[in-house]
Amino acid sequence: MKKKLKWYSVRWQTIFLALLAVLAVTGHGCCRLRFILIPPSMGSGPAGPEVPSEPFENVWTDREVVLIGVGDSITNGFGADEGLGYFELLQSNHSGIHPEMHGKDLKTVLPNLTARNYSEDYTVSLEHIQRQLPTVKTFDKDIFGIVVITSGGNDLIHDYGVSPPCDGAMYGCTYEQGVIWTENVKQRIGILLQGLMEKFPGGCEIFLANIYDPTDGVSDPENAGLPRWPNGSKVLGVMNRKIAELCDEYENVHLVDIHSPFLGHGIHCRDFWSKHYYKDDPHYWYYANLEDPNPRGYDAIRRLYLLEMIKVLPDGFVIKERK
Repeated sequence: MKKKLKWYSVRWQTIFLALLAVLAVTGHGCCRLRFILIPPSMGSGPAGPEVPSEPFENVWTDREVVLIGVGDSITNGFGADEGLGYFELLQSNHSGIHPEMHGKDLKTVLPNLTARNYSEDYTVSLEHIQRQLPTVKTFDKDIFGIVVITSGGNDLIHDYGVSPPCDGAMYGCTYEQGVIWTENVKQRIGILLQGLMEKFPGGCEIFLANIYDPTDGVSDPENAGLPRWPNGSKVLGVMNRKIAELCDEYENVHLVDIHSPFLGHGIHCRDFWSKHYYKDDPHYWYYANLEDPNPRGYDAIRRLYLLEMIKVLPDGFVIKERK
């Protein structure tokens, strides 16, 4: 006599087969399921490259210096606790949380530093020109400026495919559309740069970040629950080339590459077979919204800005003061 299956046996088999069917249909279902059910870990400890201590052993200048931040939510520190965005950490390290960065900040080497952050969450390059640039005052000739900017990222990702892609909200666009619209963003950031330079008749150095890729170059945002955008990483690559071109056009504008160091810390950070896999730190550097950094991401960005600054500022102040 054939043994009758119990009800829970049938249910388990049915669920298993249904799950297999879903994964087969979606193609990326396994990755998506893992990301949702087992979110990647942020990890702990220092994130990003080591910053040498030697450049911070002597004061760079006694001159009055103002640090200003312009741009989007990354510079505004969205998702970071108070004092732990990259803009704040640049000024003054939080030694209780980042003891290895003790003394490696701008206030250590610029005793007459003041700061003002003009950046705003959810803003695009046009708004940086129209809303932020007019609020930056023109400083006296005896004041030197250090400017940090993140701009262009929201032009790429807004509004996550809710509306048809357009200039200033490209998400879901074709590569051909992206080539045209990224050139427009480049022109707008160029206007922003020129406008900021005019605010500092005493001179300034500008540090402009490029744009990171939370998909680790795979261009599969659907695995994080967003609409598909197969051309996303390619369009982002074009935008980063435009940003690099801008930095090459101006002697006092310096590229801060956050794109390369963040590869391997996005939604595929656990994929040991990926060429971007970090064996020593296979962790996630992004906030829950996917577009902003988490605390370790902000730590990494702070370090990347500092590394670029120490190439430019210490000797630059000496040269300017000898003139």
